[in-house]
Formats: sequence, structure tokens, C-alpha cells
Amino acid sequence: MIPKFLKKRIFKAPVTTDSASNTDVNPIAPKPYSNAPINQIYRKLSGQLLDVAVKPKLLGELPEFDTNDQTLRFYVLQDYSRSNSILIDLQTQEHNLPPALVGVHDAAHNIKENAAIIFLNHPSAKDSQLSPRLSRLVSAVLQYPELKVRLVPVSILWGRAPEKEDSLFKLLTADNWQDPSITKQLFNIGVMGRDTFVQFHPPQDLRTLINDSLKGDEEGFSIFDSLAVDSKENSIKEGDVKESSAKDSHLDITSSVGDADEAPNYALVATADSNRELVRMLQQRLTVYLDKQRASMLGPDLSDRRNLVDKLVYSPAIKHAIEAEAVESGISVREARVLAKGYANEMVNDYSHSIVRGFYKFLTWLWTQLYDGVEVHHFERVRELATDYELVYVPCHRSHVDYLLLSYVIYKRGLSIPYVAAGDNLDVPVLGPLLRGAVAFYIRRSFRGNALYTAVLREYMHTLITRNTPIEYFIEGGRSRSGRLLPPKMGMLAMTVHSQLRHSEKPVVFIPTYIGYERIMEGGTYVGELKGKPKESESLLGLLKVGRKIERIFGNVHLSFGTPLHLSDFMTKFDVPANSLPTDRTDTPLDDKASAMVDNIGVKIMQHINKAAVVTPVSLLSLVLLSAPKAALDEEICREQIALYQGLAQQLSYSDDTVITDMSPQQIIDYGIKLKLIERTPHILGDIIQIAGKQAALLSYFRNNILHVFILLSFLSALVARNGRIERSRLDNIAKQLYPFLQSELFLYYPAHGLADTLNKKVDSLLSHGLIVELSDGVLSVPESNSKCYQQLQVLATPVGQSLERYFMTLALLAQQGSGNLTESEVVDLCHLLGQRLSVLYADDIPDFFDRALFTSFISALTRLDYLQKDDETGVLTFDHRINDIASHAKYVLTPDMMQILQQVASLDEEEITHAITEISNKKQRKFGRKR
Repeated sequence: MIPKFLKKRIFKAPVTTDSASNTDVNPIAPKPYSNAPINQIYRKLSGQLLDVAVKPKLLGELPEFDTNDQTLRFYVLQDYSRSNSILIDLQTQEHNLPPALVGVHDAAHNIKENAAIIFLNHPSAKDSQLSPRLSRLVSAVLQYPELKVRLVPVSILWGRAPEKEDSLFKLLTADNWQDPSITKQLFNIGVMGRDTFVQFHPPQDLRTLINDSLKGDEEGFSIFDSLAVDSKENSIKEGDVKESSAKDSHLDITSSVGDADEAPNYALVATADSNRELVRMLQQRLTVYLDKQRASMLGPDLSDRRNLVDKLVYSPAIKHAIEAEAVESGISVREARVLAKGYANEMVNDYSHSIVRGFYKFLTWLWTQLYDGVEVHHFERVRELATDYELVYVPCHRSHVDYLLLSYVIYKRGLSIPYVAAGDNLDVPVLGPLLRGAVAFYIRRSFRGNALYTAVLREYMHTLITRNTPIEYFIEGGRSRSGRLLPPKMGMLAMTVHSQLRHSEKPVVFIPTYIGYERIMEGGTYVGELKGKPKESESLLGLLKVGRKIERIFGNVHLSFGTPLHLSDFMTKFDVPANSLPTDRTDTPLDDKASAMVDNIGVKIMQHINKAAVVTPVSLLSLVLLSAPKAALDEEICREQIALYQGLAQQLSYSDDTVITDMSPQQIIDYGIKLKLIERTPHILGDIIQIAGKQAALLSYFRNNILHVFILLSFLSALVARNGRIERSRLDNIAKQLYPFLQSELFLYYPAHGLADTLNKKVDSLLSHGLIVELSDGVLSVPESNSKCYQQLQVLATPVGQSLERYFMTLALLAQQGSGNLTESEVVDLCHLLGQRLSVLYADDIPDFFDRALFTSFISALTRLDYLQKDDETGVLTFDHRINDIASHAKYVLTPDMMQILQQVASLDEEEITHAITEISNKKQRKFGRKR
């Protein structure tokens, strides 16, 4: 701490003569704090002591400066503090930024400042609480049009615990307008020194801020209007702000800031008053900016859990729901209220900063044990939105690790961690309370028909959103067992929209987030479940089993934040008005427009998750080797195929958000061997790269993560490879006919109306790599059969095969059984059984081929496109000849042998159909009985 007898000496501006200033080589060269040796010694000693006690963590990106220009730079802090001053000075030294505790002198513009720090709340400020240094700089900028001053707002957090109401800790650590006491500063340094965060925000040009304020931009209001009111009340006193020279009191604003036509004319307003009002406006604007940054890092103030539960239960919306439940169920209002309170206690988060800090330290250790690294992409786009929007993170769901990994990444990068909607299956002993204290609020896996539970959950979501609490939920509803995205579940999404249409403090923005692993803890379990084993329930024993895997190598994990989706944009698109639902009800249904909007948002979120995909070394290896005969390739051919896929993905990127690994093909192969996913078999004629034993099913998971990136290239390659020659026009027609089903399965974002242009670009890319050849009259052909390009084309054509085989098998089953004989669930169940049988007969060992979700997606696409009609009462599917028309395209992409196999497998007589449906029904009943 700085003793009082040194305080004035350290912060006193050094006295320099005009002659000395004029002889400087650089007119704005920084000057030392003071020439007094004791001050220099004290500053150095204080810095060394603080450096030992405080280990700040830097958040965000460092500002970039041009060291050759003549711009003056000042750091803007919200509150005055000696420890903050020294801390910022240490950080600027460490990161090679312009020093903070060094005087800034510019003789040409009459600027003599003893430090490059502006405190918005400074103890030297007068009654109007204006920063003296900011006032002097504003006057200088108004006086000298050529002067350049840039302000760098800085946030300093001594600890990151969101504040609880009526907290004694809050009283001890709260910032105020007064000079922080010695006790408080010692407390901050001693207790929170190791939990201190510093963030340098983007520099802002002071002249631009002045111009914006003079124009009365949308974030502020017109100075002229403000002064008109103040002049009537005569509330402004002259002389509150000390100007740097007598000339400042005679400044003409309209001529000092840019051209006269760029600023309003305030000639009738007293110049001193206008300058003071301008400084007040700028100071308020900077204060609001830093407040927003702080809120985005800490999150909202927290009430304790008991009070929050009571507020929910006694809110007008839940009171109405309780009364309705009492009438519906024939119970008293008191009993219904107890029931509602029980529901609230089930779900409400019990945030504890100590648990969050404990998780942070534990996970920092855990990730180093499990992963080679955690790679994060496109996070800055999230940081830019955090201050002004209600963030709703909507990641894909690969693993239970997702809950912790995403929150860890967000917390480490300085933003408030979101509250995560977790299934109540995770509310197990030990782990459940810990997750509730950190990030989770629990919801039941199914609550259809329970109106009171739905009302409590909607009101809790509405409470979180109106308090500007970041939220996270997995829109797929559960973890994907196949590596593909699952169809979106619209429940939580609809609740978010419902809340926004009732009322919201901030506009909602969805953050699609891609999570990609290179090895996954639940891999073996997923394969077993796809093959028909019952799903394992979460338990403490299961947690301990996972703990045994900590010593294994899991490679890197990737988080990629996709392009944000603004709810307001969808509301405009679907003509859904804001605040269109009553604020005191949760049971008001969404109208048709809002419901259609929710469905569209769900699909767009999935598409944007896929656009943010990361093509990792493991996923690329999986795609190549699983497409090869016997899942093995000569090492040189394997390198060439990997290089081809990288070239195709980079030449015509799936999306600007898609990330492609920059490893070389050889490094990718070596990396796969290191992870024990593939193996090299030495051979005298050249080493063989093949999938390691029993890893094929697992690698199909990682292949499916990026299948959408290459699927159209694979589809077009298959059309050319299977036909030898094909007219470009026919290729386009077949692709347009089958594209909607691929789009539905893999959430491809290419719009159908622009598909022709997309297909032409893909074909041109294949032509440029020599994979296909264009003959005369628009005919596409395969290359020479003994060429390297021909072999590469065959491998590239393989990935789309499984999807097309599923489609043809389903269509064959429908055509063979006839219209009006099967329900949707029966078709899905039968196709699942047929897929299993096909996999066993031909030793495929890739269980995702018969994943029920894929057949459900295909049937839904057929229904949406009106190829199938579903009876509302019986659920029976009807169709016409168009089903056979779609199936007829199979001959262009599937081999005759495969088509015959699929036809045979799908040929079931009535007795076999009845037996299969009965067995499936019995199995489902047994499964349901175990869950109960």
C-alpha cells in the first residue's frame, strides 16, 4: 500500500518548463512519474511486492497499437485504487504495451499528465463527479483538431463471485466512489490476489466518441436537449471542472470537432457548460460500457435458492397455474402449492462460487490428464455479444463431458458461465449436488401432460432470462450415439421464445456450438447401445468407472462457436410481434406463426452447428479408411487420399466457420497411431495403414462428425463412378430429387432454390482435381480405370452409400407392404431390424447404419415433402406411385448386387411382419417397466 505521506508526491504531475519541452526530440514522449529517487524506489518496490502477491489472469485479446504514430493512449478504469494503478502498470510492462504509470507530455498540445490512467470515479472529482483528466483531454481534443487520443477501457476483477443479496462479503469487497481503504485493498490483495482477472478492451478514439455524443447517437441523447433542461433548472455550476488552460473556456465546439456539417450547432449554449456536459456524457458512456463488461464476466446478482423458489411459487403466473392444478386434480390450493414448490426445488440451481472455483481447478488438472489440448475457435464473436444480449448456448451433445467442458472454456475466457439444463438422470449422489452448485438446473426427461411442472419450468426459464442469466441447453435432447446430429427437440427452445414474447430485458441470441472429440469416454457404451444393449443409468459407480480412464490418451478436443442467430431476425421474418404474450401467464400457447418460427430456429441452429464443424485428424482418418476396402490402404495411397480431402475442403470450404486441420497427411497418420486408433503393418512392398482391432465402429462415430462436409462431393462422385458416364443435366435432376433427404439427415445448409449453383461448384472442384472428366456435350466421365484418380474417386464415392442404402431399403419395404398397412413407428422399427440383419449377414460391424434416428429422419422428410400421408387417428401411412419414382433413382448410385440384397432383405411376408412387430412391442414394454 502507498503511505499517505507519499500519496501526493507519487500522483503529483511533474513540473517541466516550456523550454525543456520544446527541446524534446519526441514531443509526446512519456515522462517518468517523478524525478525524486524515493518515488522511483517506492514504485519499483510496490510493483515487486504486488507482483509476488497477485497473479492476474489476462482475459480476451490484447489491444494492438502502432508504435510509430503520434497517438496519445490512456487506460480507463472505473474506480480509483492504488493497487489497480500498480497492477495495470505491471500488466502493461509484461505485455509490452504503452506504460500506465508514466507521465504523458505533449508540449505542442499543452498536455502534461503524470500518468496514462483515467479514473472515471476519482476522489479528486468535484460535486458533479467528473474525471479531471478526462475533462482536460476532452478540452485538448476540442481545441486541437489534429490531436489523436485513444482510450483503452480496462476491467479488473478481484475475484469473480456473483454477488448474493444481503451478503457480508459484498460489503467487504464492494467498490465505491471513495478512495478505497487500506483494509479493503489489503483484503483484495491478500485474499483474492490469485483470483484476479484483467481484460483490456478494444481502444476507442476519443474524437469519435465526442462526435457521436455531439450528434446524440442512439446509445445516448442529445447534449443540446440535456442542456436545454439543465438551463431551465439552472442546475449547472460553472468552474466545477479545472481546464488545462484559460483558452479552454472559450472553445467553439462546432469548429473544433471535424467539419461544421458533421456536428450539431450549439453556438447558443455556453461553451463551458457544453464542455462540462460533454465530459459528463462521455464519462457516463464509458461507465455504462465497463458496467456491461463487468456484468458479462460476473453474471447477474444472485438471490439465495430458498428465496428464488419462493419468488417462483408466489409469482402471478404460478399462482394461476396452482389454482388451475387444484381445480383439475381435485386438491386444495395449498396442496397444489406444495406440489409446485417441490417441482421448483427439483430444478432450481444452487450456485456456489466456491464449487465453481473448485471445479475450475479440478478441470484444469483433468484436461491436462485427458487431453493434449482444448482448442477453441471463434470465441471472440461471443464476447462481442455478451454485454448487450441474453446469451443462449445451444451446443451439440456428444458426451457428459460437454457440460463441464463448455462452462470451463467460457469461464476461463472471462464470461459468466451459463446455467445448464441437465437431465435429472445426472442428479445422482455426490455428483448431482456438485453440478447443481456449479452450472446445472435439473429437468425431468419427460413431463408431457404435467401442466403444473411445465408452468414452473417455464417460469424459472423466464426468471433466468429476465435476469440476464446466460443459459445453455442441448437442443438434441440427448447424446448422439452415432456422431451425427440428432433431430432438434423444440421444448426448451419454445420456452425461450415464449419468455422473450412475454418480456425480456435484453434481446435473445442463440450461440450454436460445435464440440468435437478425437476419442470419447462413452465410445464403447455408444456402440453397445446401437447394437441393442440397454442404456446404462448414471450412478456413482459409473462415475468411478469413468475415472479409471483418466490415464488414457484422448487427443485434442475442439469447441467451435458458430455464427450467432438473433431471435429478433426470426421474429421479423415470421412477423411475430414483440411482447405479444401476457406477462402473468405461462400457459398462453404460441400461435401458428410463432410455432413455425420455433421449428425454423431449431433447424437453423443444427445447420449452424454443422457449419462450425472442425475437421480433425481423427475424423479425416476415419472418413478415408472406412471408405477403403477392408478398412486398409497402402500408406502412400492413404497420404494421398488425406491430402485430397484436405484440398477439396480448403478449395471449396463448406462454410467460413468450418475449421480444417493443418496437420500434414503424414502427421495425421502418426497421430492416429499414437491414439491407438489405427496401426501400421510393415510390408516389403510398402507399409499398410489399417484400422486397429475393434475400432471400426468407434471410428464411424468420428467420421459421422464431418460427413456433412464431404457428402455432396461423395454423392456426385458416386453418380459418376457407378454409371461410368452421365449427362450433367441428369446428374443435376437426380441430385435435386434426393438432396432433401440428405439435407434432412445431415442438416445441410445449402438452400434447395440455389442447389444448382452449389452442384456446379462441387463438380468444378472434382474436375479441377482430375477425379472426373468432362467430355463433349456436357457428359461427365470417370478417369482412366488404372489411374490414381480413378482409385481416389472410388474411395470418395463410398461415404454416401450407407445413406442411400437406408433410403432404398425403406422405400422397398413400403412398396412391398403397400399403402395404408404400416404406421410410422412400425416402419422405423422394421427398418431397424432389417438394418441389424444386413449388418450381421455382411459382417459390417458399423452399428450406426441401423440407427433408429436415421430412419425416423427419413420418414419425417418423406412426410414433410408429401410423399407420405399420415392418418391423424390411426397413424397409418399412405402413399402413391411417387414412392417408386424415388426408388428408381437408386440404380444410378447403388450397384445391382446391393440393390438385389436390399430387395431380398426388405421382402417380408405378413406372418414375419406380425411376429416382428409383436416382439418389438414386448421389448419396449419390458424396457419401460425397468425404467419405472
